[in-house]
Order: sequence, then C-alpha cells, then structure tokens
Amino acid sequence: MKIAIQGEPGSFSHEAVMKLVPDGEIIPCSLSADVFAALEGGDAEAAVIPIENSLAGSVAEHFDLLLSHDVRVVRETRLRIRHNLIALSGVANEEIERVFSHPVALAQCRKFLAAHPKMEAVAFYDTAGSVKQLVKLRDRHTAGIASEAAAEYYGAHILAAGIEDNPENFTRFFLVRRAAEAVDDPQANKISLAFSLEHRPGSLVAALAELAKMGTNLTKIESRPVHGKPWEYIFYVDCQIHTAEEGTRAVEALLAHCAMVKELGRYREAKS
Repeated sequence: MKIAIQGEPGSFSHEAVMKLVPDGEIIPCSLSADVFAALEGGDAEAAVIPIENSLAGSVAEHFDLLLSHDVRVVRETRLRIRHNLIALSGVANEEIERVFSHPVALAQCRKFLAAHPKMEAVAFYDTAGSVKQLVKLRDRHTAGIASEAAAEYYGAHILAAGIEDNPENFTRFFLVRRAAEAVDDPQANKISLAFSLEHRPGSLVAALAELAKMGTNLTKIESRPVHGKPWEYIFYVDCQIHTAEEGTRAVEALLAHCAMVKELGRYREAKS
C-alpha cells in the first residue's frame, strides 16, 4: 500500500506507518496539503498524519484538511516520541554550532539546548529532513534533532539520546483513506465528528447534552475558526462508542442541534 506522509523517510510519521501498515510504501511530501492531494488524486492509497501530541496539543491544520477533503479515518495509533541529537559519525559535541529540526521538536528540547548555549537552534521543515540535510552536505558543525530511525536510515550518529524535556511525550496518528474506499472496523469503539452550530444561546450545551444522555464518553473537543466567516467555529469531537449503532445515534443526536455534521471516521481506539 502506498501511504503519503508529511516529512522524510525516518520521520516519526514514517515510524507510525510501520506500526499501522508494516509493509506500507511511503510517499514523502513536503506539506500536509500535498499529503491530502496525493491521497485524493490517487497517487497514494492512504495517508498517515499526526493529529495530536500530548505536550504540544493538536495539529490544527490536519483537522481543517480532514474536514475539507472526502476522506475517512480508519485507524489510529500512538507513538512514543524520543528526540536525539544526531550528527555525522566521528563528530564531537564541541564541534556542533547549529541544531536543525522541526519547531515542535526544538520546543520539546529546550532544557538540552539551554544547557548547550553554543548550539544555535534553527527551525527546519522536518525532523528526519534535518538529518538528511547534514548527511548530504557532510557538515561537521551541524546536528539535527530526530528519531533513532532517522540516524539509522541516513547513516548518521546519535551524540545524545533522549534529550526531550518530558518523557511523557506521545503523538497520536490517524490512518486516513478516501471515503469511497474506507471500511469501518467492525470492532470500532471510537468515532470522530465535526459539527457547526446554529447561532442561538445554549446550542453547544444542547448538542453535548444529547451525547451525554446517550452515555457517550467525550474524550476530546476542539474548536477551529470557519474560514471566511469571522467568529464562527467548527467543533471537533472524539467519542468512545460501544456499538456501531451507538455511533449512528450520536450523529443523529447532533443533527437535531447543528447546522452541519460530518463523520470523520469510526475506528478502534489505540491502546496506551
């Protein structure tokens, strides 16, 4: 199966693909929009996207892309994020002048960078991409922050392992397919929904009360602005369900109070 990801081989998204579809062939993309274009255009059969990090929060752009494309979430997984300082083989810590990585990775390694003030942090488009670049340029004064898999893939060396500030660092990833080809897992126990509300007092409370009356456990709620409509919002929710019929009833309950409801997918909840 060809699976589009944002980032390079050896990235955390690549690792997530290996957990979700071990024999998957990745299609690296520079931008998240390119990932969805590859999926929708048929260049990829599926996509794997990060949707939420336990420290940095939600990936807002991916919520918008899930809503605006005809796709469905079919699986999820959680990945422990371990950041490593990576350089060319034979390079010592004292030689490093610049450290490249994705802005989120740099932010999650603030304590290490603060303890090494001679290392200038430089934002880059991808964690694994930072390692790919330093190996390509053979730059002995540059390091990247990325996964162990990235070091192995590009033949680089880990100077310092586990440099993230907080070890409770996990990212949740979705496996996404075109809606016409998506098949709901018969053991699905989770549903993701997007909805917008009518402009009247108490509409959000009324919508959520309908879910509560069903005994549906709301595990996440996120709001995003509606593009082109200032001060209007789309709400994204994840709910635990016990049966497929309960998922259908959750959608129907929201329809009675919402201007729009879109089911983003039904899938099996990833184990902790």
